[in-house]
Amino acid sequence: MKKLRARDLGILFEGIPGEYNSITDVKGVEVGYSTIISDDISFSASKNPIKIRTGVTAIFPVGKEKKFSPVYANWYSLNGNGEMTGTTWITESGFLESPIMLTNTNSVGTVLDSVLKWYVDINWYKTDDWWYTYPVVGETFDGFLNDIYGFHVKEKHVLEAINNASSGVLEEGNVGGGTGMMSFGFKGGTGTSSRIARIKDTSYTVGALVQSNFGIKKNLTIAGVPIGMELKDFESSIFNGPPTSRRQEGDGSIIVVIATDAPLLPHQLKRIAQRVTIGIGMVGGRGANGSGEIFLAFSTANKDAFNRNENTQVETISNDQMTPLFEATAQVVEESIINAMVAARTMEGVNGNTAVALPHDLLIDALQNYNRLNIE
Repeated sequence: MKKLRARDLGILFEGIPGEYNSITDVKGVEVGYSTIISDDISFSASKNPIKIRTGVTAIFPVGKEKKFSPVYANWYSLNGNGEMTGTTWITESGFLESPIMLTNTNSVGTVLDSVLKWYVDINWYKTDDWWYTYPVVGETFDGFLNDIYGFHVKEKHVLEAINNASSGVLEEGNVGGGTGMMSFGFKGGTGTSSRIARIKDTSYTVGALVQSNFGIKKNLTIAGVPIGMELKDFESSIFNGPPTSRRQEGDGSIIVVIATDAPLLPHQLKRIAQRVTIGIGMVGGRGANGSGEIFLAFSTANKDAFNRNENTQVETISNDQMTPLFEATAQVVEESIINAMVAARTMEGVNGNTAVALPHDLLIDALQNYNRLNIE
């Protein structure tokens, strides 16, 4: 059965989306998933099923077949209780030299090592000379639903996500690195969206992909409506047992990847990454102390900018013309987060802990009460 998206429910959003309303509307971008959902007794001495609810997402800025093809990039963190490897070199060099991999908190090392091995196997750098690299791996914590201390992400799952990478329509919700994630007390996960931004006589595309695992239920806002307060009595998560933790409501994380074909330099992509915070605020994010909110933005323009030996000439948009891109960034982040929640399905995980999907019927009723539903 085809998963619904936010617009399928009539939710109103600003801006004009691309063909797929996805990060893959930026030409060249490919995304792949490995989704690991298993009730496996082989990992358990007690023979009680181990609930594995996790995965890996791979994002290739210009497609995996082009191998080593650096693009201009930069990043920003709203709150740093999380991890994205490789970002210090992105800041220093201005280039993203690798795919972007997303997974759970305890699998960052496995994913990083697996990507390095994959580089060797496929001759990623297209050279017999020595090389060094810093794979980009971001994480969010899925331990409420997933047996995260069982370390179930393996090299084969990383390769599966890489090999599955493609353009076009993307699956959302309980897929890839977002499989076991939650948002605003409901089931969350992976979401995506895009916008067409017009600057003078030229149209550019801005796309986002989020791994959403953050937010306090009472703050959830959709299309300007305080949905969290409207659904305050709805049981959205069920906690049944250990492990106990110091987790507070609102702890979690969100990784946001922004892609654009607009010709932007690294310092301008930093400005784009900073505007992700506006989209997060629109849905009710507050940058909680226990939330890792890390964002990366890259441009697929200026394809020949990277050169080890020669000077290059590049094109860039004037800072004075960037506001439509800022608006598009906020819009795609907002819709991507809601798309992840709308597509997600109720999931039971470890210890019987359960994350309930955002109830479509109650959501529609609340939006109708505020006249914020597209009923055409």
